Amino acid sequence: GADLANLLNEAAILTARRRKDTIGNLEVNDAIDRITIGLTLNPLLDSKKKWLVAYHEIGHALVSTMLKNTDTLEKVTIIPRSGGIAGFANYVLDDEMIDSEGLRSRAWLLSRITVALGGRAAEAEVYGDAEVTLGASSDITEVSKLAREMVTLYGMSDLGPVALESPNSEVFLGQNWNSRSDYSEAMAIKIDQRVREIAIHCYEDARRIIRENRDLVDKLVEALLDEDTIDGDEFGKIGDRYVEVTKEDSVDISQTSLGIGK
Repeated sequence: GADLANLLNEAAILTARRRKDTIGNLEVNDAIDRITIGLTLNPLLDSKKKWLVAYHEIGHALVSTMLKNTDTLEKVTIIPRSGGIAGFANYVLDDEMIDSEGLRSRAWLLSRITVALGGRAAEAEVYGDAEVTLGASSDITEVSKLAREMVTLYGMSDLGPVALESPNSEVFLGQNWNSRSDYSEAMAIKIDQRVREIAIHCYEDARRIIRENRDLVDKLVEALLDEDTIDGDEFGKIGDRYVEVTKEDSVDISQTSLGIGK
């Protein structure tokens, strides 16, 4: 209740500033962004940084639209936010990606990891490996967390359907410094290998998507630089003009053969 009251209060403030009589969906969505992501700052001036941020965010957005098991893109923006966020891609939770008990699937987790690596993949494909930036640091943290949970908590690898760690353990590759491990050093090495396999495979898949759709990436970046924000519908329309690919025809990485199981 308190969260909803805070949200609607922010939306009401935005409505008043925009001289509107009623709160609309736009004000609610902007209020959500303001609360969860931060205050809107002045748009970036045309510079190498702005271009790089645009390619990074388009990387996330394009990879998400090219995979089957992903949530729906709501918008992608390069308008910076307080807290050091230079841009972001936002998604609407897709009920079809959740089973009857509200649980996410292995296919969705793999797609989420691939989408998270889409920004780094775009940087690498466009600017080269030597020019990738720190912009993907939070993405890589999320990737490491999800991949390790798949292996050690959800039994989604060929190590078997066993829980090797507790959900609240702070674990880093190679060593758990904050709690006693319930497995041997040999098992720790196997876990690290599986985590790396998931991350590297998803990263390679993200790079492939960017590479195979490079012309479309450039078109989307040009549009984003012109508009600063593109909503999901417009993003799809731009894509439809340059490539005839749908989610149904795209690759389903959940069927890949690796040490991560099937």
